[in-house]
Parts: sequence; C-alpha cells; structure tokens
Amino acid sequence: MAIPPVKKPVESEDWLMSYADMITLLMSFCVLIISMSHIDPVKYEQVQGGMAKDIGKRDTAQPLQQLKTEMGQVLKGLKLDENQVSIGSDQHGLVLDFDAGTFFDPASARIKEDMGPALAQMAQTLNSPKYSAFQVEVQGHTDDVPVATPAFPSNWELSAARATTVVRLFIQDGITPTRLAAEGFADTRPKVSNRDVNGNPLPINQSINRRVSVHIYPR
Repeated sequence: MAIPPVKKPVESEDWLMSYADMITLLMSFCVLIISMSHIDPVKYEQVQGGMAKDIGKRDTAQPLQQLKTEMGQVLKGLKLDENQVSIGSDQHGLVLDFDAGTFFDPASARIKEDMGPALAQMAQTLNSPKYSAFQVEVQGHTDDVPVATPAFPSNWELSAARATTVVRLFIQDGITPTRLAAEGFADTRPKVSNRDVNGNPLPINQSINRRVSVHIYPR
C-alpha cells in the first residue's frame, strides 16, 4: 500500500510585516532622540577615549584633552597661574578665562605690553594643524560698576573692545580670521554675584567677573 506524500506546511511571511513595523518604529525613535539631543564634545571625547581603552585596548585621539594639556604647559612656561588664566570647559569645548586686571589697564582695551608674548604663544598653539578645525570665540565681560569715558561710554563698548583686541592679536599671530569671533557682554554674564544680598559690592567677585573668555570648540 503506497504511503501518501507528506505535505510540507506553507511558510507564512506575515511576520515580515511586524518585523518591518518594528524596525521603522525603532528608526523613528532614534531619529527623534538624536534630533532632541545635544552632543557635549567634551563628555563625548571622554567616553570615546574610555571605551577605546577599556574595550578596544587601544588609545584614541582626544584633541580637546590634548589642547588642554598643551595650553596648561604654555601657561606654566609663561608663569601664569590660575588666577591670571584659568582653563575649564563647558558643553561646547574648552574655555580660557583671562583676568582683565592681568591683561588690561582699568577702563582700557589696550593689552599690557608684557602680556603680548603670552597671547602670541597661545595663538601659536591654536594655530597648530591638528587644531585647525577648532573655532575660537572671544567674549569680553565686565563687572557691574559703570564706566563712562570718551572711548567707552559704557561697559558694552569696553567689553566688546577687549574681545576685539584679543581677536586682532590672534589674527596678527597667524590664526585664520574665519575661525574667530568677538562678542561683548558687559556685566550680563557674571561668573559670581557682583553684590551681596543687601546690594553692597563684593570687590573679589567683581574682580573675578572682569575677564575675557576664549571659547574653543570643534566646528
């Protein structure tokens, strides 16, 4: 007696629809997350370097960290301490804060003569080919004490002039102008409070707020 052939079950491809829907939803979710997120280059570089070292057992280039190290060496060689030039970071990149009293005379935008070589060496470091993709934004800041001179009717003009002076010197020392920007913020971006709760001035805090900040970040 002949045995009837076994019929193979028909393979259903209905699962493909569900799979495609899931992939589409995942892709849409990733696009939404990326569009809402802001990448912190400093933290990204730290995480990237840590993963490469711990998982890949290799070192990876960290230009922001390298620049911070080189700038620290430059400042050490110039014998400038952290009260004169401090090196920090924000969500965009590195921040160099120049103490206004160290680099400028009161109510003046002229760089002190002995500070010119310091700016030249910083510019030389920034002009290195490995940092050519970094933007340099110079911001001038003052305290809340009003200034009124023929050259500077208010702190707005003074802060902008100091930032522009630094930018001009950077250009003279070889940095491409398209990498540079200058802004004046007067007393609107203090690092610390200029006055106590009773409105009395805090001289030490006001000194901290009188600064020129150089922001360096990837373009």
